[in-house]
Amino acid sequence: MMHKPIFLCLATALLMVSCHNVKPKVYDPAYVRFEASYNPYLENQFYPSLVMGVASLSDQNFGLNDTNALFTVSVTAPASNSVLRITIDSSSLNYVTIIQEVLSVKDVRYTFHPSIKWKYDKLYQTRQQGIADLTFTCYINDEEVDVKNVRINYRSANECLLSVIDDGGNLHDFRWLFAAYVNEEHPYIDSILSDIMQQGIVSKITGYQKDAKSVIAQAEAIWYYALERGITYSSISCTSTPTKKANVQHIRFFDQVYNNRQANCIDACVFFASIMRKIGLKPVIFVEPCHAYLGYYTDSRRRSIKLLETTITSWADFPALTRNYNETIARNPEAKGAERISKAMNAKYQRYLTEREKKRWEEGTMSFEQFKVCVAHNLFIKATEYDIDNFKTNQKYFSDPTNRLYQQLDIELLRKLVQPING
Repeated sequence: MMHKPIFLCLATALLMVSCHNVKPKVYDPAYVRFEASYNPYLENQFYPSLVMGVASLSDQNFGLNDTNALFTVSVTAPASNSVLRITIDSSSLNYVTIIQEVLSVKDVRYTFHPSIKWKYDKLYQTRQQGIADLTFTCYINDEEVDVKNVRINYRSANECLLSVIDDGGNLHDFRWLFAAYVNEEHPYIDSILSDIMQQGIVSKITGYQKDAKSVIAQAEAIWYYALERGITYSSISCTSTPTKKANVQHIRFFDQVYNNRQANCIDACVFFASIMRKIGLKPVIFVEPCHAYLGYYTDSRRRSIKLLETTITSWADFPALTRNYNETIARNPEAKGAERISKAMNAKYQRYLTEREKKRWEEGTMSFEQFKVCVAHNLFIKATEYDIDNFKTNQKYFSDPTNRLYQQLDIELLRKLVQPING
């Protein structure tokens, strides 16, 4: 009992010392008015494809009115030459990010656009929409002043932003982002080129080293590969509207087209363009309202262009045709000519043969591999001619930079602005 007053005195003394060491706040949060916000025109919708596509740019200007980046922070300098530090906590989409600036003049309002350290592998793997909270903490001269939370609704990485309408009704076009889905760096392409060489359509991959005929032959070899792979047309709605201000389109990545063997018009364009870019060709994607088709220059100086309606790959299903052939031969090893496949298959594919080719096939002087090559070649010709009239009619719109409904997306030129999206 004698020691209790001494204990209470010591505890009181320690508490007083502790309280004495707590520094009072120097900067008033109400004066600093720290604010953190997401681009208002995107209405809290976050598009991973937009971030990944322009990740290599030092100045990420998205053309959204007065805002040059996705996030904006602003403070009022409480003192001259004060040091601002803003910490953005780690989230499911980003690593801890720290920005530091000097606020030179007291009472001046400063605005910054932080470059956030994104988890690009996580962004690429995002296939469903979700919610993420980004926490921004403001420090002035190492003193914590305020904390703000910004909630964003992240979209699938497959969603490509097409356009945004600002408060003044002005349309900001983002269809150049299509080029981010063209991925000439994808590791699958090396094995694809090996398969193409084994097809026998071309003996060498030479890019523009030879003449236009050689370039067209290389394009046809890619076409034949797509038919052998069984890439068929699979429609996804032209656009979806997560907000009133933005339009987006779902685009499959290169490996999704390869593995699932499904593509709509833009999917197939970026698939073909990826392989063309890899071998040195210069592809162009022509975008019209709710449709897209491919073009490629037949010379390195861009003097002549050929078109390709990539959705025509769905007119032939070579894997199914090959299975039918094998099953028919297994039942009747002595089958010749048109008997090598079923009547239904004959009826379907003979439409894509010339009269001379039909006769050879009926007589049995054409092998099954030759039969497929002929079908593929004739479909390639149809795909080359399919959009010519449309292209000629709309060429004046494609060449008009102010026309937002028709765009000519030269992938090589756009590489200065947008890079391939990689996992």
